[in-house]
Amino acid sequence: MDEAKLTRRGSLAGMAGFLLGLAGWKAAASEGAGPAGVASGAVSCVLTPEQTEGPYYIAGEKYRRDVTEGRSGVPLLLRLRVVDASTCKPIAGAAVDIWHADALGVYSGFGAGRRSRTFMRGIQKTDANGLARFRTVYPGWYQGRTVHIHVKVHVAGNVVHTGQLYFPDSLTDRVFRRRPYSRRPHRTTRNASDFVFANGGRRSMLSVRKSGSSYVGAITMGVNR
Repeated sequence: MDEAKLTRRGSLAGMAGFLLGLAGWKAAASEGAGPAGVASGAVSCVLTPEQTEGPYYIAGEKYRRDVTEGRSGVPLLLRLRVVDASTCKPIAGAAVDIWHADALGVYSGFGAGRRSRTFMRGIQKTDANGLARFRTVYPGWYQGRTVHIHVKVHVAGNVVHTGQLYFPDSLTDRVFRRRPYSRRPHRTTRNASDFVFANGGRRSMLSVRKSGSSYVGAITMGVNR
């Protein structure tokens, strides 16, 4: 994929498409889709809330499943499904772009992580079922934010969703009692006091289960393509 299509200009174009897509809800509702379909139970997915990109985005990340680059942390397997919010049909070939802090709260390309621009960053394309898979570690915390993962979804070179994914606080508490997280006790911000989580975070919570020594985090993201 042309990296130029994954730039902030593309992000602005995608946001414009998102706003236009909202206008399309009325037409979709007449066919049993959109908000009316959700209310009636005919449609089981909803539009995923947009959230800020934040200051740590780097365009042109690597296409790869494993983003850990050997960094320590509790293994986390992400299962991110992309569907059309109006029809719930999976979107194949969407590029799902993730980035997050490592176990010690460091982002690649910035501050203590400035020597590398790639750890905990990557892109995967969705399969025929709309599913993108990543192998990473449970994110650490940094001042002022609850634990989260950033995500962008690109369809046909356009950004159709920019958001953040979250974890239950009770699970994070358990994980953070383990090393290397326990080297940094007393995280400062939980979900309820996070200014970004307050705007749609509950609808962006990962469903997390234990699988051996790893956790599996899953979510279905409804987007306007």
